[in-house]
Amino acid sequence: MQSLFEYNWQVRDEWLKWCESIPEQELLAKRTGGLQGILATLVHIIDVEYSWLLALAGKETVEFTAFEYNSLEKIKTLSDKVKAEVRELLIDNFSKDQSERIKVSWQDEAFSRAEIINHCIVHEVHHIGQLSVWAREIGQDCVSANFIGRGLN
Repeated sequence: MQSLFEYNWQVRDEWLKWCESIPEQELLAKRTGGLQGILATLVHIIDVEYSWLLALAGKETVEFTAFEYNSLEKIKTLSDKVKAEVRELLIDNFSKDQSERIKVSWQDEAFSRAEIINHCIVHEVHHIGQLSVWAREIGQDCVSANFIGRGLN
């Protein structure tokens, strides 16, 4: 599972790099689907991953918003900061019973640790797909989604 998080982080970093060559108005433009914008979607990806991993650790969650993180540089900094902490949270989580049920404040039911980890992985993949659609809509190539060739096991 760690390799899938590493994959998501590599792809996210590549999208953040991709954003450097895109005019800011395109990054902030309202779009159909998803979180309605490229930067807003990137903030959402980071927010969801961090919130669920904090919940697994029994820590209070925080919410990151596109209003607060409204520039590419702020989002890059946030991503790097969160990634470092999530790595540690993952190590701690995998030492625990994966069938343990966790209740979070934003859901009505509890979920197993394993289910939450799987959700975090596929959530980011889903939204990366949305970024790919938007990239093509503005006439740009998208970041490769291939797992193969990234040096991950």
